[in-house]
This record gives sequence, structure tokens and C-alpha cells, in this order.
Amino acid sequence: MTCRGSENRIVKDNKSTVKPVPAGESLLMRIGERIRNLRAIRGMSRKALAKDAEVSERFLADLESGVGNASIMLLNRLADALALPLTEIVGGDDTRADLSLSVQLLSRLNDADLQESRQWLQARFATNADDSARLSRIALIGLRGAGKSTLGRKLATALQYPFVELDQTIEELSGMDSTQIHSMLGQSAYRRYEFDALRSIVIGASKQLVVAVPGSIVSEADTFNYLLTHCFTIWIKASPEEHMSRVIAQGDMRPMSGNREAMSDLKRILATRDPLYAKADTAISTSDRSVDQTLEELIKSIPRF
Repeated sequence: MTCRGSENRIVKDNKSTVKPVPAGESLLMRIGERIRNLRAIRGMSRKALAKDAEVSERFLADLESGVGNASIMLLNRLADALALPLTEIVGGDDTRADLSLSVQLLSRLNDADLQESRQWLQARFATNADDSARLSRIALIGLRGAGKSTLGRKLATALQYPFVELDQTIEELSGMDSTQIHSMLGQSAYRRYEFDALRSIVIGASKQLVVAVPGSIVSEADTFNYLLTHCFTIWIKASPEEHMSRVIAQGDMRPMSGNREAMSDLKRILATRDPLYAKADTAISTSDRSVDQTLEELIKSIPRF
């Protein structure tokens, strides 16, 4: 007897016997994996997402592991907490035929061809500033603890450019810090302020600057594409252990507070964001290097130098 692939998935149990996994269970596992990856890209802990979606952390853990089942209303709450459309979690057919066909075509490309396609689309349809202006705006991306702020200030001094922390610009626009925005207004509001802050910097009076941006900016496609279009972008890299130790050394114990899975969460965030960070113009590793050594490489990586 044969089984249609769309209805069952064949797996082996501990006794090496073949058993079909019902399509429903396979779907739950895919949705759970999708939620876990989206949470990682957003940089949200399980505890934070559970709180924002008003579900128990235990239920969310079951859902992410493919054990729990959720109503469409609950999935919609999770999508809202992630500031994403519900279709990002459950997938499904898109009503725009051209978009659906384009996505199918792009999904068949290898990584190199997909990147080339994105660059062509960006050059063809994005509202792009002239390249000399883009090269004069240096944006440092990467996870917290990579050294963006320290290196950004030193790079700005070396270039005699202004230095900007995008977080500070967000605070100036909103009148709140990022924690308050997330807790009072939610993820969607923060992403709007983030885009507005970046745009205000790009169209501002200074045509030369160094800006350090939040690590999660890559999770919002429109904002990240805007950054890539208007700034020469450098990914500041470090190992997960270095990220964690540097943040804690700065006196910030939040990564470890009430989160026994802090390091595994951090590694998952890096794993899911790495392909996005890799879209930067260049990458610089701070591992096993002094600040001065990294700064020297940073300066050399900028085309005008």
C-alpha cells in the first residue's frame, strides 16, 4: 500500500519500524518550528513572546515543539505579538497571483542567484540615493555585544563623521525608551518608530555619518532594505559566548534573568539572523582582536579608503 506524500510523512521509531505521521501532526510541527524561528529572528525570548501574546510560557513551549495545538485566534495573537501578518506563521496561498508565482520562482533559486535577484530588484525598483552619498553613511549591524557602539564612536572619530545610535533617535521620536515602547505600544509600534528614525537620519542634514543600529533591524524587511539601499552596511560579528559575556560585563543581566535557555536562545537568534546579516556590504569579526585592530580593518573596508 502506498501513501500520498501530502497526507503522511514516514518516520522510524526506536524499534526501526516504519510508522506514518498524520498530516495534522506534521503541520503542527511545521507551525511550531516557524514560530520558534520567527521569535529568534525578532530576538524575543519565549517568556517575552508568551507575555506579549498573553499565553502561558508552557503552552508556547508545547506549541513550538509541535505538541500543542492552537486556535486560529491564538495564532493571530502570536502574530500580533511578533508584529507580523498571520500568513507569516500559517503560510497559505497568496491572493495576488503575480506575487505567488514570483515567490514560487524565487524559492527554486540557489543562495547566490537569490541574492543576485534581490540586488537587481533593489536597484530596479528601490528609491536609491546616489552611490557616493550611500558610501558616506556607514551603518554597523549585528547582535548586541558585538561592539557596534564602541567601534562606531571610534570609527566616527577617525573619519571625522557624526556618530548616531539609532536607539537614541527612536527615543527622541517616541519620547520613550525601547523597553517602554515594546511594553506599552507593542512590537508594531516599535518597528514603525525604528523605520521613521532611520529615515530621519538618511534624509537629515548630515550626509556623512556612522550609525549603530539595533540587531533586530534585519527582521523587518522594509526597514532593512531601506538601510541596505541608503547606507554602506558592515556586519560586526562575534561568537555567541562573546556576545553574552560582553553584555553581562556591561552590567546588563537581562539576558540571563529568569531564562535558563539564554545561551541556546542566543545561538538560535544568531543562526536565524546570520543569512540576513550576511546581506551587508562586508563583515568584520571582533573575535580575538583588540578594538584598535578591528578599527583598522573597519577603515580599510570602506571603499573611499
